[in-house]
Amino acid sequence: MIDECGIEVERLLVTHSHPDHAGAAADLAELLSVPVEGPHRSEAQEMGRMIAIADEYGFDGCRPYTPERWFEHGDVIRVGNQQLVMLHCPGHTDGHAVYYSAAAKLAFVGDILFRNAIGATRNSENHLQLLYSIRRKLFPLGDEVIFVPGHDALSTFGDERVFNPYVSDFAAEEYEHVFDDPRYLQDQPLN
Repeated sequence: MIDECGIEVERLLVTHSHPDHAGAAADLAELLSVPVEGPHRSEAQEMGRMIAIADEYGFDGCRPYTPERWFEHGDVIRVGNQQLVMLHCPGHTDGHAVYYSAAAKLAFVGDILFRNAIGATRNSENHLQLLYSIRRKLFPLGDEVIFVPGHDALSTFGDERVFNPYVSDFAAEEYEHVFDDPRYLQDQPLN
């Protein structure tokens, strides 16, 4: 299909290390002769557990890999004539990456945000990190930004600010005060 569409794949960008997102990255990279890059370096420990997680959930054929490049918050990635910025958005996993194109007003968000839902977390601290990542890093990019989630349908940050029962402006009134805690200020949003 890649050849039929005339697409030239330069690299594989990984949002996080769960097997349904990264389990075939090593095989695909070999098949296409391209590097695998991302996510954030703090995903390294989770990456090492990929096979155990794959076995637990019945994903066959997953292979671990080490990315050719780990990203840091704010790193710029050039893809063809496009420029993406990597946003470190922990919560769903420690090193979860979002890839954002300001020119296209488009964000590839992996599993942190869905239409009318948010990604799963392991505990209450990860849950707050996830909410912080969405409210303080993604939403400031603009209501008109379209996002591509790791599963399900596209949406916009604006629609989620209004309709998402977990991260809407109304829902955030209950928890956003905790974001004043300095530990949530590690990576600042890119405006």
